[in-house]
Amino acid sequence: MTESNNERKKSRSSRVYIIMMIVFAVALIVVLAIMIGQKISQRKNKDIYENLTSQVNEQQSEATEQIEEPETETESERDILAELGIEIPEKNLDWKALWEENEDIYAWIYIPETNVDYPVLQDPDEDNYYLTHNLDGSTPRPGCIYSQVSCNTTSFMDYNTVLYGHNMSDQTMFATLHYYEDKEFFDKNKYIYIYTPEQNYVYEVFGAYHFSDDHLFYKYDLITKEGYEEYLDMVLSYGGEENNFRESSVVDADHHILTLSTCTKGRSNERYLIQGVLINDPTLTE
Repeated sequence: MTESNNERKKSRSSRVYIIMMIVFAVALIVVLAIMIGQKISQRKNKDIYENLTSQVNEQQSEATEQIEEPETETESERDILAELGIEIPEKNLDWKALWEENEDIYAWIYIPETNVDYPVLQDPDEDNYYLTHNLDGSTPRPGCIYSQVSCNTTSFMDYNTVLYGHNMSDQTMFATLHYYEDKEFFDKNKYIYIYTPEQNYVYEVFGAYHFSDDHLFYKYDLITKEGYEEYLDMVLSYGGEENNFRESSVVDADHHILTLSTCTKGRSNERYLIQGVLINDPTLTE
């Protein structure tokens, strides 16, 4: 009798072991399938971005029919850039083609000597849609460079326009913003270029620093001029060995700024911010 009970226990244990191994194998297959699917999605979207970037950076041939573009700079704005010796890099931007790719594209961002050369998007309904969605609507990463509809317009005329992008391990999206941690790179690479259908903007990078993961628009008053001025005072007095600031930059509450925000590896409660002040600001040159 005892021997029979032992055999039943062994048989039961064996069945449990087999079931556990089957469950483990199925779970492993599911995890691997998800990982492979994510890798395929990332590769696909990386190809989409590389194709777009290649087209944007192609110089139009003389044989190509020239499409009349709206005037993007006033004479006074051109004078400001000329005085500073700044020439906006040419981009072969076909906005109709970009909108066919995704109608939420409203600008293009380019930072020389980095991998930042991407369309900028804003979903009309959901703040962080493009945190987890790609140009073609697929998920998850790399996502897109985007702004939040509840915080910013698409005009770049808010006091502080904030753009977000992932810190990808393959150095895509906003990963190479971390180049600005190097003082020599920061000193040498001063400008961020934003292209829109109506206007091209040039920002001088005045700050590159590690900050908390506080949501800037929830933590600070960036709507009123008084609140914006207090925010700038706080930023310009911000210290730290890993932070770089350009003392020659002129930044006050009359200027519009651009903030680029990305993650810092190993520091989940921190963000790395690059901030630039708008040089050819139409509100200051009218």
